[in-house]
Amino acid sequence: MEDTTIAIILGGGRGTRLDPLTRHRSKPAVPIAGKYRLVDIPISNCLNSRIRKIFVLTQFNSASLNRHIKNTYHFDNFSNGFVDILAAEQTPKSQNWFQGTADAVRQSIHHIANYDYSHVLILSGDQLYQMDYRKLLEVHQRDNADLTVATIPVDASEATGFGIMKTNDDGMIESFVEKPSADELDKWASETAPEMQAQGRVYLASMGIYVFSKDVLLKLFKENPDATDFGKEIIPKAIEEGKRVSSYSFKGYWTDIGTISSFYEANLELADPLPAFNLYDNEQVIYTRARLLPASKLTGTNLERVLVAEGCIIEASRIERSVIGIRSRIGKGTTIETSIVMGNDHFATQEDFEQQLHDRPLMGIGQRCFISRAIIDKNARIGNDVKITGGTHLEDGEYEKHSVVDGIVIIQKGAIIPDGYSI
Repeated sequence: MEDTTIAIILGGGRGTRLDPLTRHRSKPAVPIAGKYRLVDIPISNCLNSRIRKIFVLTQFNSASLNRHIKNTYHFDNFSNGFVDILAAEQTPKSQNWFQGTADAVRQSIHHIANYDYSHVLILSGDQLYQMDYRKLLEVHQRDNADLTVATIPVDASEATGFGIMKTNDDGMIESFVEKPSADELDKWASETAPEMQAQGRVYLASMGIYVFSKDVLLKLFKENPDATDFGKEIIPKAIEEGKRVSSYSFKGYWTDIGTISSFYEANLELADPLPAFNLYDNEQVIYTRARLLPASKLTGTNLERVLVAEGCIIEASRIERSVIGIRSRIGKGTTIETSIVMGNDHFATQEDFEQQLHDRPLMGIGQRCFISRAIIDKNARIGNDVKITGGTHLEDGEYEKHSVVDGIVIIQKGAIIPDGYSI
């Protein structure tokens, strides 16, 4: 069945909740776990599930995403697989940008008309999880479903932030509510596995992952030309019309990387001894660009729960519960804790060393710095004796050389922080 399934990965809108990380890149292109991009997660899940026809829909700041996909996902001449970008475009039928998830797929569906497919797998480009989509497709086929929604059991404290599904005795979704109030939760409980019930996880939340049978999707688009969103409009409409809408209950780790806080926490959790998201799985491999970088070099550094990517030159005194991205350079005497350093796009050159004499720090982090609760975006130049201390004492907002979101200090891509600067 995976041979006749086309995957469509939604690149998202402007990504304002991930600003300033999305100021110069689209959401799927945001770096994660030191060496990957967010889009690598759903693409890797597809490849591991033997789904080889993949489209990525995007419309904002797509240049770096295009470059990453072009440089990463190559299929040989004997394969019919591909990963292609479909950017928003003006056509005789539509002069508008994508207005929502369903509208993005509707406007792009003509591009897949020449392919032989029976099912469409709709995925989000900003989630962290490992899923074998073949199991989702098996449930869709077993239930003879028109549409299958991947759901995850959540408890009452989480349920109010999701679209919640209600299933009948046959496991079919019979009703849907978007972000219910705490007062009405009682009537939205569903039958879940015993271990889920023991944790109070009895509400089926939509993961934003859907399988549509081809004919059903095309018919829903035709009959609902003004519907722009899957969760708010298309899926409720399918339920109302009596379509067979099945629930695939996912029991693994899953998190939505929709905000700076969720992005920050998801990254730091990867540095824990046994993180819920397993980067070291022999089967569920996470793919990314093969950069052929040298091994990282560390000198005199005390490391405690740290993820270090390739190509780094680190002379720091101490790094604790942090993620250090590719080609990072960190000077002597520096301390970094609970922070994300995204690294650099290239190594320092002789020209960089010469310009350092003119108050332009090298790319990376200088000597004797202290950095806590911060995100240092790519290619930032942080001088010597810089102090960055994030926390609840800081007021959220935009400042001259940095941003603060939920107490997390963000140094923007390519920013220059001079010697002795303090935040």
